[in-house]
Amino acid sequence: MLIERQKKTFVELFGAVPQIFSAPGRINLIGEHTDYNDGFVMPAAIDFHTWVAIARRHDRRVVIHSEEWKETAEFDLDDPGSSPRHHWTDYIRGVALQLRAAGRQLNGCNLLIHSDVPMGAGLSSSAALEVASALSFLHVSDDEVGNSTIDRIRIAKLCQRAENETVGARCGIMDQFASANGRAGHALLLDCRSLDFKLLPLPGNVSLVICNTMIPHRNASGEYNARRSQCEEGVRLYAANIPGIRALRDVTVDQLARYKQDLPETIFRRCRHVVTENERTKSAGEALESGDLERFGELMYESHRSLRDDYEVSCDELDLMVELASALPGIYGARMTGGGFGGCTINLVHRNMTEEFKDAIAAQYENKTGIRPQIYVSSAADGASAVGL
Repeated sequence: MLIERQKKTFVELFGAVPQIFSAPGRINLIGEHTDYNDGFVMPAAIDFHTWVAIARRHDRRVVIHSEEWKETAEFDLDDPGSSPRHHWTDYIRGVALQLRAAGRQLNGCNLLIHSDVPMGAGLSSSAALEVASALSFLHVSDDEVGNSTIDRIRIAKLCQRAENETVGARCGIMDQFASANGRAGHALLLDCRSLDFKLLPLPGNVSLVICNTMIPHRNASGEYNARRSQCEEGVRLYAANIPGIRALRDVTVDQLARYKQDLPETIFRRCRHVVTENERTKSAGEALESGDLERFGELMYESHRSLRDDYEVSCDELDLMVELASALPGIYGARMTGGGFGGCTINLVHRNMTEEFKDAIAAQYENKTGIRPQIYVSSAADGASAVGL
């Protein structure tokens, strides 16, 4: 129904029948702020998507209509501009720039964007838009949209560069990788240095419950970029004692403590989060493979405390949501998910208790804050694909 409606709207706007591509948002079960430190993450694609309908034009213009922003914008492929404009089209323009830099010969096109990934919730609406746009551009530019892993890894990498360079958010690879490579019913245990990943089946008796605090998350904020700079400073200081390190990924827990005195307190706490979070993520992978959901949940709570206290990217509302969840029946674990400073928590809940959990946490959060949260239940979904062709 949605695909047919989008095709009809596209024909009304642009007078042509489009092809449509879809890419999902993501949650991250554990492994937060480790991706840009060459570490380990465990995301899963979710059943919320961005759809890009596209058809070729006969000039060099890219004309985009967004149903969410209720706005039409355009840029010229021969002079797209590379600096951030702080506009939603930066994500699409950045993808076009990166494809062109990779040697792709792009054609002018019309695009219609529709998304049900909640914006500002930390569920990677931006990555979903980037990945769906990349597949779309490749299609109308006579490039084969491959389904192999290497093609999707390349797409994720260029979409990450688009967000880094044109949007101005110094994100790691996780969001785009999960959107491009997600697998239904599975989480991905991803090594962000090698980009090797393992598919981990999620138990059938568990629901992924996403609780939106309704406090907008701002991924391109100065605080997010500041954390990355602090990590880089930590690497510089640790390198005086640990030759050859390239990222906090290379610092062990023992080395973290041994050279603590050489770091300012704030820098040390940022590093402590990343180093211990990598260990938690690897342990969580082992717990999930062995079916030990209680241990997995404990690691989720530890992750949240570290993000709150050492990395300082949580907020009162996220902390409250985790606290409320921890006392409810059926919960295995809860933590903030995404960059932080607002957005959502991810909760592992026994499937038989999902509806009770949803009702209880929504009522309790609203009672405490006066804010009505949005609660979503999602399966782990497949990654980006062509639809309606």
